[in-house]
Amino acid sequence: MGYKRFDGTNMSRFLIPGFADAVFAIFFYCSTCIFGQKLLGDGDTGYHIRVGEYILKTLSIPHVDMFSFISPPLPWTAHEWLSEVIMALIHGRFGMTGVVLFYGGMIATLYTLLFVMMRRLNGHILVALAVVMLAITSSMLHWLARPHIFSLLMMVIWYGILDSYQYEGVDRLYQLPLLMLLWVNLHGGFITGFIMLGIYVTGNLYLGRFGAQGERGAAGTRGRRLLKISLLSLLVSLVNPSGYKILLFPFTLVSDRYMMDQVVEFISPNFHEASIIPFRLFLLLLLGLVACSRRPLNIIQVGLLLFFTNMALYSVRYITLFAIAAAPIAALTADRLLNDTSGGITTWLRRKDAAYAKIDEQARGFLWPILIVILVLLSLRPNAATFRFDEKLKAVAAVEFLKREQIPGNMFDNDEFGDYTIYAAWPRYHVFVDGRLDMYGSERLKEYNKVVNFEAGWESVMKKYDMNWVFYTANSPLCRYLHDRVGWRLIYADKVANIFVRDIPLYQPLIRKYPDVKPLPPDCLPQ
Repeated sequence: MGYKRFDGTNMSRFLIPGFADAVFAIFFYCSTCIFGQKLLGDGDTGYHIRVGEYILKTLSIPHVDMFSFISPPLPWTAHEWLSEVIMALIHGRFGMTGVVLFYGGMIATLYTLLFVMMRRLNGHILVALAVVMLAITSSMLHWLARPHIFSLLMMVIWYGILDSYQYEGVDRLYQLPLLMLLWVNLHGGFITGFIMLGIYVTGNLYLGRFGAQGERGAAGTRGRRLLKISLLSLLVSLVNPSGYKILLFPFTLVSDRYMMDQVVEFISPNFHEASIIPFRLFLLLLLGLVACSRRPLNIIQVGLLLFFTNMALYSVRYITLFAIAAAPIAALTADRLLNDTSGGITTWLRRKDAAYAKIDEQARGFLWPILIVILVLLSLRPNAATFRFDEKLKAVAAVEFLKREQIPGNMFDNDEFGDYTIYAAWPRYHVFVDGRLDMYGSERLKEYNKVVNFEAGWESVMKKYDMNWVFYTANSPLCRYLHDRVGWRLIYADKVANIFVRDIPLYQPLIRKYPDVKPLPPDCLPQ
């Protein structure tokens, strides 16, 4: 019997990190150890956890609101119920640190998959790395531990399957209905999958009729196959707690003009803000690449760019969708320019890329991502309270005061304080509003704004909902107004929140207990 000499070559392949491994490792570390606290920048995380706990406790999906004191309870489409159950399970075992680590892992995974997709379809490693960095920096403004991250991950997987079928002839379309079964129960962004399918179906049917003579047959076949998958995915999407009504939900939301104009994450991007600069650069670079390319984009790529660019310009919420949709197209266009251009810098780049590609081909296994995950878990300890809501930004201390004092009656609050109150003090306290503004609707949002801006009739809104105390942002115009108004007394103040009560017999014990409370200047801008 002969023996094969071991020269260490095979083992060394497991020790060399591939570029995809490096992308995951770097961004998992960044999204948890560096930007982990940022993931808790929105109070919605708290109420999502409580919804998941409610579902697990009752084994039922809520169809009416249980967090607000508004009566009768408002109808509610809990379109993120499965995400919320997952969040509740993680939070119950590992606390908020576990939630941050989980979402950090999803963020790293989705951009790694986007990099792999560009690498597979376009080729050049350096181009794919540069474009994925642009996509990431453009999207960071919406890195939050909320169910929309599930939707972004599903979008990347969905996109990869469609592109593989379109450009490589790899037919994994049977996976799309299975993905839709998950997506429709994870987040309302499932409609993005149907939009992308519609673009691919329309593009292929168009090419089947008007494309080049030799391509019409194949394009028509692809279009019909995609159309069948679309119909099957549509049927599968009905398997959710709301049935066919879930298909109407996204359109109901975006058609509410008052809501879209008033909620910060729905308004158009302000290009003067620093957080929007990466998106602006990405958009300008994409325009430059398309303008300089000698080879035009196909109708599907044009459709994707037009639709998602329009969405991103309409609402800052959709910039992340644009970044994902545009990244493979930008990489392909840059790849073509690199191949079609001769000269010192392009020749050098191609040579470097070829060298990196050889190294990448030798890499095997998942050693480095696994090591990074283990190191991060050891350093952050998921069952420890490494991450929590920031007391300098959220009304953490104020809610502790509420829990201690057991203030009776209905409160007026803002949505962020409502989110944290649900997380920390429900069911003892019920809120007026929280992050589910789509449920409350434009009419209640108008009432909310009437009180915040103390417009004519604001007191009638307070009377309508029997609200006798106010829990609102420190140093806001509303709090300054109430501080100087007869009939209201400030009983709590810190640099984040103020609590006012009416000067009526019900609250006299609290007023006597806290007679000389003064407002404090905030450390940060009002939320």
